[in-house]
Amino acid sequence: MANHSQLGFQDASSPIMEELVEFHDHALIVALAICSLVLYLLAHMLTEKLSSNAVDAQEVELIWTILPAIVLVLLALPSLQILYMMDEIDEPDLTLKAIGHQWYWSYEYTDFKDLSFDSYMVPTVDLPNGHFRLLEVDHRVVVPMESPIRVIITAGDVLHSWAVPTLGVKTDAIPGRLNQTSFITTRPGIFYGQCSEICGANHSYMPIVVESTPLPYFEAWSSLLSSS
Repeated sequence: MANHSQLGFQDASSPIMEELVEFHDHALIVALAICSLVLYLLAHMLTEKLSSNAVDAQEVELIWTILPAIVLVLLALPSLQILYMMDEIDEPDLTLKAIGHQWYWSYEYTDFKDLSFDSYMVPTVDLPNGHFRLLEVDHRVVVPMESPIRVIITAGDVLHSWAVPTLGVKTDAIPGRLNQTSFITTRPGIFYGQCSEICGANHSYMPIVVESTPLPYFEAWSSLLSSS
């Protein structure tokens, strides 16, 4: 959960988000090195008198042509690796279908015979003490910890987007189309997200809450919900 004065990302709770945070730090170091070099060269040009040999040097032209290409390769390779990792879905242990509506989410656990529910935001007047305003829902998405989860995402009316930052997940929900994504939670906890596509007047009132639990607790929860 993000804090008011937080400058960085939320704590990563999935392998994909850990890779994204590492790539962000890697790109930030590269950008810092470029800015430092440019500032040094600017200061040097303002304080030193350049000779004609320095201005016409072919070695300098060769360096400022090759160096940007090397920087782009250093950024592109890890970026492509993460993109392929985000698209890779291998034999999920659980498949969840998320359907966006104005302005709530519907969920279906397709591996179970009859396990589906609607998830609405809890109004502020009904919010228990200690819960987050505009982020708590009446029915959370419960998933087993350390298990590959596939999420099939669509919409029933307008464009929505299913996004949970701490899991590194953000996928558009488009009417008439099925998009899919996947994640693995690395620890138990409650992870908050929101619809990230402007979808109407109450766009900011359709939060997403994913609760990661050990497998025995998930089995007990699914059995209880299916029987009811």
